[in-house]
Amino acid sequence: MELDPQARAYLETRQPLPLSDETVAEARLASEGESERLGGPPEPVAAVEELSAPGSAGPVRVRVYRPEGEEPFAGLLWFHGGGWVIGSLDTHDRICRALCRRAGALVCSVDYRLAPEHRFPAALEDAWAATRWVADQAVALGVDPARLAVGGDSSGGNLAAAVALQARRAGLPLTLQALVYPVTDHRFDTASYDEFADGYGLTGEGMRWFWEQYLGPAGNGSAVEASPLRAADLRDVAPALVLTAEADVLRDEGEAYAGRLLAAGVPVTLTRYAGMVHGFLRHGGIVDRAHDALDEIAAALRAS
Repeated sequence: MELDPQARAYLETRQPLPLSDETVAEARLASEGESERLGGPPEPVAAVEELSAPGSAGPVRVRVYRPEGEEPFAGLLWFHGGGWVIGSLDTHDRICRALCRRAGALVCSVDYRLAPEHRFPAALEDAWAATRWVADQAVALGVDPARLAVGGDSSGGNLAAAVALQARRAGLPLTLQALVYPVTDHRFDTASYDEFADGYGLTGEGMRWFWEQYLGPAGNGSAVEASPLRAADLRDVAPALVLTAEADVLRDEGEAYAGRLLAAGVPVTLTRYAGMVHGFLRHGGIVDRAHDALDEIAAALRAS
């Protein structure tokens, strides 16, 4: 396996996030700074609105990106990555802007509650509440109710996959689940965990730490809501686009989920980005292939 030169340059200059119980605030601040430094110029959209959806623990902030053109638009709920601990509407602003402009879709970025202050299943509760709200308010928002999708990167991909499962149970049709190097299983025994445990950005130790923050001492990582790969039946969930990075501890579980979906008869497109490392979608300012991935998601949205 050969790293992409731009991915290698990123790894050589990156500042590892401080991950410990005492430095959650520092890790969040560092993540904000990295997005600003490496994200590239934000793409223009027609309008950005700050709204809120009713949630079980209070309002859930939803940042709405509106494209040029005439309503109704395809709608996408985006759940940001960051191990359920870091990340924000701002760290993923450039991704949402790019998808809005390139797909001509109305993108709703969800500010779900973060761990360790709010353990599992708080993030999923907020993600689902926002999804139901957008579905209920589709016409008012300018969204075609028949063209609603979910997506996310890393832990956000985990939430998107779990929301897609809840949508199936609730009878809410989704046209697409776009999963970018998603977390799909509370296990650490895949070949990619062994091969890329250290030196490729997200480490195996770091991923274990994120899970600990998310689940807490009494958390159940085997629950389907936390580990979608463990779902007994994946039939009739939304069609999927699954993107993985070759040099990523999460690669194998993302690809295993794509395989399970395909075996269940779900339409799936799986793309492994050769030579890429975890998080590359946020690095459009220095990694050209981030734009390829954004274009692939946008194309899937347009076709859904």
